[in-house]
Amino acid sequence: MKIKVLGSGGCVALPLPTCQCEVCNEARNKGVPFSRSGCSIFIEDIKTIIDTPEDSVYQINRENISEVKNILYSHWDPDHTLGMRVIEHLKLRWLEFLVDNKSADNKISLYGLYDVIEDLKQIRNKYGSYLGYYKSTGLIEIKSLNEHESITIDNIKISFIPVKTPDTSTIFVFEEEERKLIYAPCDIKPFPKDEETFYNAECMILGNVIPDEPLKGGYFIPKDNILKQTLFTMEEVIEIKNKYNIKEVIITHIEEDWGKSYSDYIKLEEKYREQNIKFAYDGMEINL
Repeated sequence: MKIKVLGSGGCVALPLPTCQCEVCNEARNKGVPFSRSGCSIFIEDIKTIIDTPEDSVYQINRENISEVKNILYSHWDPDHTLGMRVIEHLKLRWLEFLVDNKSADNKISLYGLYDVIEDLKQIRNKYGSYLGYYKSTGLIEIKSLNEHESITIDNIKISFIPVKTPDTSTIFVFEEEERKLIYAPCDIKPFPKDEETFYNAECMILGNVIPDEPLKGGYFIPKDNILKQTLFTMEEVIEIKNKYNIKEVIITHIEEDWGKSYSDYIKLEEKYREQNIKFAYDGMEINL
């Protein structure tokens, strides 16, 4: 499998608009990999994007992606969904549609757990849901899945593992022959304790992790703070990796609030080299 990290950022962009801190200015001046866009990956083998952050159009152009056949959604949060207008960019040709009355060729297949799809349908205006509009104009085919259901696209099996937070979020497991990738981008704590399909994966891309403190502005997060209840510490990441015998962990969904630059994460990788923990960046390529 060939995986491209389209966006490694969190719910806040890096650089943060108007922020003049050292990290944001460096990201603004140098661009990728110092800057980070919304959390998303692309599975090249099956032309599949997971989530559509607001930066989705920019990401696809930046990486020169020539085709998108499928979109998977992890959950409803705005930083993972509000770039869904990329569907129009990918499939709607206005002159053909309005002059020739011609529909799009080869609809995009849009997959998600049933609860996730129902949440997405609530993103709407007075005329109805945005997904409903894209379906009615022939741009997408919506496929709702049951919890723990699997699909196969070409030779890759994809399992949809639910996490209740209490809203439903999704952990994806991609399997091809003996190779296995876990993608767990956001809102996945508490992490499933006994999920058989997680064992012995080559790689897990994991979001919502608090890196070493202090954070931006000198912050240390108290142990009883809600952030420690909903996000993983590095110690918890190591526990998950060891429990499921995962060879490599790549941390994504990296927040501007952590106050760390690309160079800082390179240094952290040295600290966690023995545990084989790395930090994602926009444009990162992963080959399994």
